[in-house]
Amino acid sequence: MNKQAGFTLIELVAVMVILALLGAMAVPRFADVQTSAVDAVLDGTRNAVRSAHSIGIAREKDFPTVTMLQGLVGGDTPLTAVATGLEFTVSGTTYTLQTFTDASCGSATAAVDNKVRCVGSVVANP
Repeated sequence: MNKQAGFTLIELVAVMVILALLGAMAVPRFADVQTSAVDAVLDGTRNAVRSAHSIGIAREKDFPTVTMLQGLVGGDTPLTAVATGLEFTVSGTTYTLQTFTDASCGSATAAVDNKVRCVGSVVANP
């Protein structure tokens, strides 16, 4: 008797098709995870700055400046005080967390020594 061990061509093709299908399903999920992670960092930074803003008001009995707000925020994401708010970089993209001089978030800060009355949203820098 002549017995040969191994896989047939059909079995190998079936395995390749199954692996290709699994790969096709995994790639979009991985891309969604990366987007979700960046969104989480943006939300976390915005919330940390809003908390620091409240702490600054409580400590100083006045509204903090952009520079003071930068110093009040802790965490792993380094912030840079700029005229229009606080800048930070996530995954190679620079974002600005906008700050405003009025409570309705209508007048953007124009200098780092402006008092911040409202912390706005995060925008990507062009």
